[in-house]
Amino acid sequence: MTREVKRSFCRICNGNCGVKITVENDRLVDIRGDHDDSMTLGYACIKGIEAVEAHYAPDRILEPLKRQPDGSFAPIDIDVALDEIAAKLQSVMDSDGPEAIGVYRGGGAFLNNAATNVSQHFLNAIGSPKFYSTITIDQSAKLISNGRLGIWQGGRQPFDTCDVLMLVGTNPLVSIQGNVFDVRNPNKRMKEARARGQKLIVIDPRHTETAKYADVFLQPYPGEDPTLMASLLHVILREGWEDREFCQQWVADLDELRQAVAPFTPEYAGRRAGVDAGLIETAARVFALESKRGFAVSGTGPDMAPRSNLAEHLLECLNVVCGRYLREGEKVGNPGVLQARTERKAQVMSAPRWWEKEGKSRFGDYHSLLGDMPTGLLARDILEPGPGQIKAFICHGSNLVNSVPDQRKITEALRSLELLVSIEPYMNETARLSHYIIPPPMLYERPDLTGFYAETMLCPVPYARYTDAVVPPPAGSKVVEDWYPFWALAKRLGVTLVYEGTPLNMDEPPTTDELLSIVARHCPEDWETLKSYGMGKLFDDYPQYVQPADPDASGRFTTMPDDVAKEVAEVASEPISPDRVISNGQAFEYRLSVRRIRETFNSIGRNLKAIRKRMPYNYAYLNPDDMRNIGVDEGDKIRITSDLDTIEGVVKADPTVRRGVVSMTHGFGTLPEETVYEEHGSSTSMLISTDRDLDVINAMPRMTAIPVNIDRCA
Repeated sequence: MTREVKRSFCRICNGNCGVKITVENDRLVDIRGDHDDSMTLGYACIKGIEAVEAHYAPDRILEPLKRQPDGSFAPIDIDVALDEIAAKLQSVMDSDGPEAIGVYRGGGAFLNNAATNVSQHFLNAIGSPKFYSTITIDQSAKLISNGRLGIWQGGRQPFDTCDVLMLVGTNPLVSIQGNVFDVRNPNKRMKEARARGQKLIVIDPRHTETAKYADVFLQPYPGEDPTLMASLLHVILREGWEDREFCQQWVADLDELRQAVAPFTPEYAGRRAGVDAGLIETAARVFALESKRGFAVSGTGPDMAPRSNLAEHLLECLNVVCGRYLREGEKVGNPGVLQARTERKAQVMSAPRWWEKEGKSRFGDYHSLLGDMPTGLLARDILEPGPGQIKAFICHGSNLVNSVPDQRKITEALRSLELLVSIEPYMNETARLSHYIIPPPMLYERPDLTGFYAETMLCPVPYARYTDAVVPPPAGSKVVEDWYPFWALAKRLGVTLVYEGTPLNMDEPPTTDELLSIVARHCPEDWETLKSYGMGKLFDDYPQYVQPADPDASGRFTTMPDDVAKEVAEVASEPISPDRVISNGQAFEYRLSVRRIRETFNSIGRNLKAIRKRMPYNYAYLNPDDMRNIGVDEGDKIRITSDLDTIEGVVKADPTVRRGVVSMTHGFGTLPEETVYEEHGSSTSMLISTDRDLDVINAMPRMTAIPVNIDRCA
C-alpha cells in the first residue's frame, strides 16, 4: 500500500481553496484545507471536503453511454459514439444549416480552464450562433448595466483599500462567490476588513451570515432592489453628497438622473419595500458622506429578480455619482495574470450597447450578449418550428432540467431534440434524456489552472496556480477529457478548431497541458516557470497603474438613457401593495426568494450521502410569525403555488427570513412527472414561466422574488 499527501486546489467554485489530499493506491481517501496555502489559509467548505465521495459516487458514469430504444443505456466505444454524433450533426447542418446546432455551457464547464470556452470555439468553427450558458440566467444584468451606463477604464477601487462596502442580495460567506469581495477564506477576510475599519452595508430579504457583520442592514421584500437603489440615489443627490468634481467631468446626464429618482423618497421606498425610511437615509449617509472609498456590488439576488437590468444599473449609478473608481496613478488591485491585460486609463468608455451590434434572437426584441444567446428563450428556440430551430444540442457540464427556468417546458424541449449529447460525470436528469453521455474526469483527475475567466473580477490579487492531476480516473474507466469531444467532432466535420485565438492541429489531438499553456500565454512568466510554483505565485512584481486620460477623452457615463428612464417611470407608476402582490391578474401573499446553502453549489453535491444526510431536500424556510399565521409547524409539508405551477416543501423555521417571504434553495428536484419531494426535493424552476415576465434585452426570467401563495398539505 502506498500512502502520500499531495497538494492541489479545489475547483467546485471560484474560491479555488488550497487543499491537502491523502492518496492511497491512486485513490483519494481524505481532503483537508491547506493551512500553508497563502491565499485561502486552510479554509475549505463542506463541498470541497466531500469531493472524495464525489469522485467515487455510485451514480458516477465511467464510460460513454448510448441510449437504447427502451430508454436504457449501453456502453459504446468513444470513437464509435463520436462517429455517430458527427454524422447526425452533419445531417442536421445539411438539412437545416449550422444554426440548428446549439451548445449549453454550465457551471461544470466554467470551472475547467482547458474546456471552459471550447464549446463556443466549436460553434464558431461550424458557423452556429446558438451558444447558451449560465451567464444569461445568472448575472447578465451586470453586462447590460455596463452597456447602458458606460465603463470606467481604470476599474474599481480594490477591496483592501475600501472604507465601505455595500452588498446587495449576495451572501459571500456562504456562496463563496466574489464580485470584488475577497472570498479567499471569506470569514477571515471579512474579520480582517472589519478590524481595519471597513464599514459594511447589507441589503437582503434574509439576515444572512454576511449581514451579521453589517453596520447597516436593510431587509426589504424580494424584488424591490430598483426601489431601494433609486431611493439611495435620491438621498445622495438631494443632500449634495455626490462627488461633484467627478460627476461634472465624467457624467453626461446627472440632472436627468436626479429627476428620475425624485419620486423615490425614503418614505415612499420604505413603505413599498417594507424597510424603515430612516435606515435608507443612514445607508446613504454611511456610503456617500462618511466614506470616501468603496463600492456597491450585487449578487444573484437583484440579478435574478424582476427588473434585474434596472436594479443593476441604479446600483452602479451609486458608484458613479460617488466616483468610486481608481484614479490616475493608483495601483490596480488585480490587473490579471492569465488574461491579457487591458489598457487602464482614468476615463470613461461611453455606453457600448454591445447587443445592438450582435445577432438577435428569433423571438421578440432580444439579443445575444457578448456571444451568449438568452437562455430564457432556449426551450422556445428548440420547440418552435422555423428557420434556425435547434435540432441538435450538446450540454456541457450542466443539469439543464433543474437549472433552466420553466422546468416542464425545458424538459419537453430536451425530449423533442433529434440529438442530445451530455458531457457529464453523473446520471442526472438531463443525462437521462440524452442520446449519448460522454463522462469526463473529475477535478482531481485532470491538470488545471486557477480560474482565468473573469479573474480580475473574481480574485482581488494577481495570483495564479497550476495543478497536475492528483490521481488517475478509477481503474477500468473510459472517461474522456471535456474538451476532447469538441476537438474530435470538429475533426470529423472537417473544420479547424481555433482555441483561444490559436488554430489547433487537427491531425493529432493536443494534450490538456498544451491547451492550458495556450490559456496561460499572457502570463508574465513562461509556462514551465508557472508550473514550477507548486503553491502558485502572487504576481505582485508586475504591477499596473492607472494611466492619465487621453487629452481628447470624450466618453461620459449615461446614467439615465431613454430606455432606463422608461423603466424607472414604470416602477414609479406601479401600485404599492407590499403585503399583497399582483402577478398576471392573480393576487399573492408571499414572495419566494431562492437561497444558497453551504452543502450544495447549484445542483452539485445533492447526490452525495454525506450531503443528503445534512440536507435531504430543499426546505421551505419561513419566519416563525408567518408559520403561526399559516397554521403550520416545523416539519409540516406545504404547497407553494405561483401563477404557473405548484411545488411542495417541508417547513423549517428561520427567524432570519423576513415576514412575507418563503426562502428555498434552487437546484433540487427531478423530472417533473417523477417528483417525490422526500426523495428529490422540489425544483423552484417549476414556478417560473419563460413565456412571459422576461426582462428587456437579455430575456432574463423572473427566478427569485416569485409571487406565491402557501397552504398546508393535508
